[in-house]
Amino acid sequence: MLIGVAAGLVGLAMGMFGMLAFSTSERARRRTVDVGEPSLPEGSAEILSVVGKAFIVIDVVDGVVRASPGAYAFGLVRGHTVVHQELLDLAHRVRRDGVIEERELLLPRVLLPGQGTAPGSTPDAGPGAQPPPGSPGQGTLVIQVRVAPLGEEYILLLADDRTEIARTEAVRNDFVANVSHELKTPVGAISLLAEALESSPDDEATVRRFASRMITESARLAALVQDIIELSRLQGKDIVQAGTDVDINAVIAEAVDRTRLPAQAKNIVLAVGPPVPALVHGDASQLVTALRNLIDNAVRYSPENTQVGIGLQVRDGVVSVSVSDQGDGMSPEDQERVFERFYRVDAARSRHTGGTGLGLSIVKHIVGNHGGEVTLWSAPKTGSTFTVRLPQLSPSTSDAALSLGTGRKQR
Repeated sequence: MLIGVAAGLVGLAMGMFGMLAFSTSERARRRTVDVGEPSLPEGSAEILSVVGKAFIVIDVVDGVVRASPGAYAFGLVRGHTVVHQELLDLAHRVRRDGVIEERELLLPRVLLPGQGTAPGSTPDAGPGAQPPPGSPGQGTLVIQVRVAPLGEEYILLLADDRTEIARTEAVRNDFVANVSHELKTPVGAISLLAEALESSPDDEATVRRFASRMITESARLAALVQDIIELSRLQGKDIVQAGTDVDINAVIAEAVDRTRLPAQAKNIVLAVGPPVPALVHGDASQLVTALRNLIDNAVRYSPENTQVGIGLQVRDGVVSVSVSDQGDGMSPEDQERVFERFYRVDAARSRHTGGTGLGLSIVKHIVGNHGGEVTLWSAPKTGSTFTVRLPQLSPSTSDAALSLGTGRKQR
């Protein structure tokens, strides 16, 4: 009996030892698992959730521990990997030196499936236009990055998308440079002509010749300044809020009337098609400016004793106005860039005709403000046809809007 009691005690001791060993092993296992899970410093997750910028948190092996939807949308992160080596290089330096770094980076835009083509061309640039060196263009992303340590083992990357700001700045700088260059030519010519007049006051023939040149250059300078003012005015007007019902037939009639004198000087017939009921929502004066520029452009580049045709068509809710000339036409390369600011197909001929290089850019801007588009068909030695397409405002819609506005006034 004593032996049986001893055996029972030994078995009980072994059972308790086994349970203790199992409990110790389980605690050790849980402790190992907890250490292996990535955990951010206390409170950092809450702060990152309200940060306005895109963010990425990476660990010691450059794996993405956490990233915001913006970081994925910009193409900075794919899966659990940072896409751009430039970002990883910054993180490595911060991890090594412990010093916060801030940089502006120009990175290739990595498109995610279904995103399509990356935006990037400037409003006035054609498909063949190249952005200035160092500026954002098609398929590039400009981001302001701030990289800092987060706790002892993580690195935080904050990214702010500055692509549109950089693109606007590049366009502005390019525009200012072009304006300065364009203004310099007539101002310089007037200055030289004035000096020539001063040096030969008694030579009547010379005075008349130089005075005539000064009048031409002054007119060119005035036209350029007026076009620059027009562009500035266009960018500050909201057509949706300030627009009214506009009859395109009246717009065509006024635009033709304003270009009749230069057409008569070259014996060019302005052939206008029959009127068609066509209402659009917009600014009548701007639309007159756009069509006048197109007709004036056709007259400038048409040979004498030819015809410029202006046609109006309404189909499927779209109002189309076409201006066709019988000039030399344009090559495909010129057609891609003709709507750019200051671009000229033939610079020497443009100076002779008095063109500023801004007319077609103004047309594109006005038509875009009205929710439409302007297109070009042209072939060398065949002529060119510019077509403006605008959304039609149906009479029923116009009447409803008018009655609604009247009702508001009555109340």
